[in-house]
Amino acid sequence: MSPGEKIVDVSVTEDELRVELLDGRTLTVPLAWYPRLLHARPEQRANWRIAGGGYGIHWPDVDEDLSSEGLLRGAPAPRQPAGT
Repeated sequence: MSPGEKIVDVSVTEDELRVELLDGRTLTVPLAWYPRLLHARPEQRANWRIAGGGYGIHWPDVDEDLSSEGLLRGAPAPRQPAGT
């Protein structure tokens, strides 16, 4: 990963996740890709912190972790088997 891929800010709306990177890029992805965030309360979505040396985002209230690498690849969360 390049230093420019470090995360500098995150915002979450009712339907999208927006991540700003150090190099000036802004990534916007559908919140539907991340069911834990989609179903979280607004205050849970707002409680995030930068992790992984600046290349990840962690939401402790919903146990969700995303990386700038995955977001840049356009990788949605893996599908969970039914009943888990």
